[in-house]
Amino acid sequence: MLLRVLFGREQKYVRLSDLTFEAFMREVCLKFNISEDRQLNMKVYDQSDTEVDAEVFEEILKESPGTFRIMLGNEELGASLSSSSSAASEDTVILNFIKCDPPGEAATAEGSQPKRPCRVNYEAKALIEKILTTKPGGERIMQEYARTKSLTDATRRQMINILAAEMTETHGTSPPKSVRVMYAQGIVALFPYLEDPYAPHGYEHYYDPESGSGYLAWRLKTIQRKSAEERGASVSKSPKVGGPGHGRRRPVTAEKELSDESVEAAIAVLKHSADEETVREKMKATFVYRHSMVNDEKKATDVFLVFPRFLDTPGLIEQDFRLLFGEATANKFLESWPTNLKAKVIKESHGLIPTTELLDLMRSAESAAGAENGWDSDMSAILLLLHLLPPSAQGRKRPGKMSASQAVDHVIRFLKAGNSVQQHLDNIAQSSQPYLLAQGPTRSSIHTFFIVIDKHALPCKATGSVGALDELFKAHYVFCTSYSPSLTNFFTFLQTTIYNIDIGETKETPRVAELRARMLR
Repeated sequence: MLLRVLFGREQKYVRLSDLTFEAFMREVCLKFNISEDRQLNMKVYDQSDTEVDAEVFEEILKESPGTFRIMLGNEELGASLSSSSSAASEDTVILNFIKCDPPGEAATAEGSQPKRPCRVNYEAKALIEKILTTKPGGERIMQEYARTKSLTDATRRQMINILAAEMTETHGTSPPKSVRVMYAQGIVALFPYLEDPYAPHGYEHYYDPESGSGYLAWRLKTIQRKSAEERGASVSKSPKVGGPGHGRRRPVTAEKELSDESVEAAIAVLKHSADEETVREKMKATFVYRHSMVNDEKKATDVFLVFPRFLDTPGLIEQDFRLLFGEATANKFLESWPTNLKAKVIKESHGLIPTTELLDLMRSAESAAGAENGWDSDMSAILLLLHLLPPSAQGRKRPGKMSASQAVDHVIRFLKAGNSVQQHLDNIAQSSQPYLLAQGPTRSSIHTFFIVIDKHALPCKATGSVGALDELFKAHYVFCTSYSPSLTNFFTFLQTTIYNIDIGETKETPRVAELRARMLR
C-alpha cells in the first residue's frame, strides 16, 4: 500500500506492506531520515484532530481516514491513501477521501445513483461497538456480521431492541434527533455492508431525520406508545404514502404534442383500425394526450373507452412506458433478473422462517422445470421476493396485517385453460390496481398472461413470467394507478432498486432499503 507523506516542503510516497502503526512510523522515519532521538516526539492525528495510537491505527487505516497529521516538534506531516491532494499550507496536505461501498464491491449499475463521498463517524461507531460488546446478545450480533457480512431479520431486530433500550435509558423515551442520527450512523460505520447505497447518507433505513422513519424510529415509537398506554395517553401515527399514481410530470421522451383536431382524428382511426402498425403509430402520436388523461381523476376511468386497442393489441403498455421513461429504464428488470437478481432473491429467501408454502416456492424456484403443482421457476422466485418484502401493517382501524401468502392473489391468479376470461372478470370486484391473470393447463405451464385492471383483461405481449411481471409493473405508470397496499413494499423495491425510478423521492420502508443493501453489496 502506498501512502503519500509530506514532511516540511518535501513530499514522497511511503510504501507500507505491514499495516501496523509501528511499521508506518518506521517507514516514515526511514524515508525522511528522521533521527531516532526525534522519533519519540512524533504524534499522529486524524482529520478530526484526535490522536491516533497503535491500538486503533490499523482499523482507521482500513476505514479510509482522510488525512493523517503527524506532528514532529513544530513540523507537520500529512499522509493519505488518496492519489489526489491540495495543499492547505506549506507543510500540510488536506485530502478528500472517497469511500462509497464496502471494500471489494463492484460499481453500481448504469443509471443508478452516483457514488457519494462519505466518512466514517468514529465516535458513533465506537458508541455502537461499546453498547453491543457490553450488552447481552450483542457479541453474537457482531460475530454473525463478521461471519456473513450481513444480519438476519431476527438478529437485526435484536440489535435494534438493544440499541433502542440503551438510547431510551440514557436519553429518555424521546431522545434528540442528533442522538438518533448518531446511532444510525454508528450502525453502518460498524457494519458497512448494511449501508444502503441509494440513500443520501446510507443509514436512513435505521433512522431518517427528514421523515422520522426507520427501524430505530419505529422501535422508539413502540416504546413511547407502551409508555403512553401506561399513562393512559395516546400517541398519534404518521400516515403512510407511496406508489406511482399521482400527477407525474410530462415525459421528456414524448413526440411533439398534436393539435386537438389531430388527436381527435387519430383516436377515430384507433377505434376502428385493426392494422397493428397503424395502431402503434396512432397510439404513439396520442401519447401526450393519453398521459394527461390518466393523470386526470375525472377522465382516467374512460381510458379504455377512448383507447380500446389496449384490450386487443399486446405491447401497447410497453410502448407507452418507453415513451415515459426511455429505453434504458424499460430494459432494467429483464436484464437484471436472469443475470443476478433471481439468484440473489433465492439466496436471501433461505434466511426466512420456513413454512410449507415458502419451501414449495424455493423448490420450484431452484428447479428449472418448476414443481408439478406449483408455478414455474421464475414466477416462484418472484413470489419469493414478495415473501422477502411482505405487506406492512395497515393500522389498527384496518384489517390485520396481510401475510405474503395472502398477498400473492394481488400479484397473480391462475385460470385453467378452457375457462372463460370474461366470466373471471364478471366475478371480481371493481379494482383499479392491476394484477396478472395466468391461463394455461397448469401453473407451471402458462401460455397466456393478461393484466386485469378496472374489470378489463389486457393481453400481455410476454409469454413468460418475467416479461409478464415487467408489464404488470409498467401498467401502474402507464395508467397512473397506485400500488395495491399489500404490494407497496414489493413494487417500491422494484421501482427504486431495479428500475431506478424516483430514487430519493419515493418513501420507502426500512425493509425495502435493508433488502437493497443486502442484495447490492
